Amino acid sequence: MMYLRELSTMAGVSGDEERVREFIRSKIENFVDDLFVDRMGNLIAFKKGKNSSRRLLVSAHMDEVGLIVSKIEKDGKVAFLPVGGVDPRILPGKVVQVKDLKGVIGYRPVHLQNEEAKTPPKFENLRIDFGFSSKEEAEKHISVGDYVAFVSDYVEGNGRATGKAFDDRAGCSLLMDILEEGVEPACDTYFAFTVQEETGLRGSAVVVEQIKPDCALVVETTTAGDNPELEKQRWATHLGDGPAITFYHRGYVIPGKIFQTIVDTAKTMGIPFQMKRRSAGGTDAARYARTAYGVPAGVVSVPARYIHSPQSVLDLNDYRNTMKLVKVLVEEGKIVEVIR
Repeated sequence: MMYLRELSTMAGVSGDEERVREFIRSKIENFVDDLFVDRMGNLIAFKKGKNSSRRLLVSAHMDEVGLIVSKIEKDGKVAFLPVGGVDPRILPGKVVQVKDLKGVIGYRPVHLQNEEAKTPPKFENLRIDFGFSSKEEAEKHISVGDYVAFVSDYVEGNGRATGKAFDDRAGCSLLMDILEEGVEPACDTYFAFTVQEETGLRGSAVVVEQIKPDCALVVETTTAGDNPELEKQRWATHLGDGPAITFYHRGYVIPGKIFQTIVDTAKTMGIPFQMKRRSAGGTDAARYARTAYGVPAGVVSVPARYIHSPQSVLDLNDYRNTMKLVKVLVEEGKIVEVIR
């Protein structure tokens, strides 16, 4: 069962992943040998493998980009700051929520703009309007430091899915599906659902310190390049061409043996795949490489358009093929074998 719909519509900005974590825990607890939450809030599931002398870590992050309340104005409107990589140009007119309260991000209307019309909006010029008439009224419901999440419907059609937080709830859903299908790992395998990836790859460092894996596999959602405004030579990935295999991204070069093992596995299994052709963006793999004794890692991703926005688009066949590839990698264990 794919859990992308439920996961996408949940609020879980970096540092506020509890709802997402508890949902995942409730769905996978009967399919693993052990399950615990560490002090950072990472959810770590253990599945015993055929060979207990080696350890594999497979991870996806639970958090999404969003906003946080920084000030409540005298008129009751709410100022905010970004949590993670949020482009202010996408924000005017978007519906957001604090706790169970919904509001809209306001900006000066176009027919009242002068110089503002020539430049992108800035965070300091945007406010959330919850309908309050005063600061006193707003403070009964909202406090500085409250998390602000986007509000978006999840929609499927024409083989595609649209919704928020696909980065990286698609990866979380995919790992849940693998566990529910009864994956049989080649070696002892830890499935980690990490926190605060979007604010500096924070939760992942704690994970490797605890479980000390031999190798890691990061399951992500990555940028598709086939956006309307981009020339084809600048595309990173393309929807419909299968999982994206990373050979290099910001802060980390994938070890050649791991990269080639992932590619060879996809070819052998007849799973369509593509290379991620641009280095922009980073993943927990970079943190694994420079934490503890240095854990080598590979990265496999589901391509999605418009990530880090209230509406992303992914191809459902890409999702399914990424799931197939990750499951085979776990069951064969070759990415661990090539690391000695």
